[in-house]
Amino acid sequence: MGKKTNRNSMQWYTVDLHLHTPASSDFQQPELSYLEILQRAEQRGLSIIAFTDHNTIAGYRKMMDDLQQLTWLEKSNRLLPEERSRLAEYNRLLNKILVLPAFEFSATFGFHILALFSPQKPVREIEHLLLSLNIPGNQLDEGSATVGATTDVLTAYQMIKHAGGLVIAAHANSSNGVAMRGFNFGGQTKIAYTQDINLDALEVTDLEQKGPRTTAAFFNGTKPEYPRRMHCIQGSDCHRLSMDPARKKNLGVGDRPTDLLLSDLSFEALKDLFTSNDFSRTRPHRHKEEPAFDYLQAAIEEGANIVQSFHDSMTIRGGKLYAIIADTCAFANTNGGTLYIGLSDEPKKQILGVPEVEQSMVTLEKEIAKRITPPLQCSLDIQDYKGKKLIRVLVPRGSDLPYAVDDNRIYIREEAETGLAVRDEIVNLVLRNNQLLSSQPVPLPAATPVIAAAPEEPQKEQPPEPPSPSAKDISPRTGVEILAVDTSGDTAYYTMRDLRNGNIVNNVTQVSARKLWQYAIHQYLEIAPQISQLKIQWVKDLGLVRRQKQGNSSRFDLVQKTPAGYRYFFGVTPDGIHGPWKQLVGEEDN
Repeated sequence: MGKKTNRNSMQWYTVDLHLHTPASSDFQQPELSYLEILQRAEQRGLSIIAFTDHNTIAGYRKMMDDLQQLTWLEKSNRLLPEERSRLAEYNRLLNKILVLPAFEFSATFGFHILALFSPQKPVREIEHLLLSLNIPGNQLDEGSATVGATTDVLTAYQMIKHAGGLVIAAHANSSNGVAMRGFNFGGQTKIAYTQDINLDALEVTDLEQKGPRTTAAFFNGTKPEYPRRMHCIQGSDCHRLSMDPARKKNLGVGDRPTDLLLSDLSFEALKDLFTSNDFSRTRPHRHKEEPAFDYLQAAIEEGANIVQSFHDSMTIRGGKLYAIIADTCAFANTNGGTLYIGLSDEPKKQILGVPEVEQSMVTLEKEIAKRITPPLQCSLDIQDYKGKKLIRVLVPRGSDLPYAVDDNRIYIREEAETGLAVRDEIVNLVLRNNQLLSSQPVPLPAATPVIAAAPEEPQKEQPPEPPSPSAKDISPRTGVEILAVDTSGDTAYYTMRDLRNGNIVNNVTQVSARKLWQYAIHQYLEIAPQISQLKIQWVKDLGLVRRQKQGNSSRFDLVQKTPAGYRYFFGVTPDGIHGPWKQLVGEEDN
């Protein structure tokens, strides 16, 4: 059953979820009061902040102790004039700004994790959690970023989540971040640390930048090894009140905030956002003189891909409504995704919009509920774009695979193409569903201390996705490879390998092949018989046969010389280019 989301009832709030206070040992202005931090947050226009001191809740506790002491003195009629003024300022600011108890945890390998909690969460329970995470009791109030052996990353995620917290990977793409470059801790470990089901969001330092090299673009669900799209935010990670004029990167309160579209100013609304499939409700904060971030324009520039599609209309005539239903099913069976209806991904094409948009959305909601089984929880809403009304459908990555249209048509998404799954792919969907069911994490008792183990390649909580290519197999990571051809009578049967997930599909014919497979077979029949005579661009044993512009991206046909003969790769997108292939085609990966 689909569900509607009412964005009109929501409001944009500016937040900074990574603030240090004098309770952190490396805070640069220890003489500051907590009231001064709140006042600076108000000046910066912040509606939600979090005190994320290093491995301690002491900063938030000291502020609340101060407030409670003043409140007690007021009830006892013992307030001095200065104390009365301070209490009134506390109450004014805390009625305006939501302050979350939180901490920045230093896990094994030195990776930092933000843990955010509801203001209703007792401080003592958070302190107990820190002890369970192996923060030494005698260091619980020190606020030090270096506390020795603690708890491995995945266990920390799970324990914080089990305690009711929001789990955010701190400055994920930078120092002490789980996705930072130059730290060789294994491809499988990096996948697990950034895709774990208990991780709610990534804090990144390049949210305002555009392009395929940004961290948010890397974790947008299009990368083969990272199919779970992640919410990305930015925070100041400030250790002082205002930016250091001598060192611009030494930020102050609210110097790198995020805007969040929330139903109300509450921890529950924040949690609802980070557990949703709506990635348009997060944007880098822009000053008033700067244009607001336009996520619809950004989607058009990105174009159709494995996690988003565009449909000019949803008329029954011409099969356009059915194409939308098929895409919805395919997204659920693959990585999840977003459909835009009434909009083309071609920038120069006229925007049609959706006539009678309210009724059309009701119709689409009913069609999804009626035609896709098992039930699929999609979110539908209405968008305004250049004076036209559009429908947006948010499709989650399915948890009860496979999904089917009209009970018997199972669709999957292959890059920018939706197609019917063949037998081997249906088997793989069933196996993936079994793996999902068997890999559900077992809740940890809140009081159970965990010994820091930090296995190099954690398996239990790792998402059921294939590993990065090994050093011996440098195959591209997207597109298809033709592994073998067998002939029976007048029919050729091809064995194909989906390079995105490694799945092998047997007995593909030109008649049964989807669009990308048909293209690969056609190119193979043209290239393979005369490979030695073709003008191919070579770098050592790797060859570029063809580069084709496709929408806003490119597609490559590649070949590799091996002792056993040639290997052929077709329809490779930039997301699949890695290692030595980068030098050949001039593309980069993260």
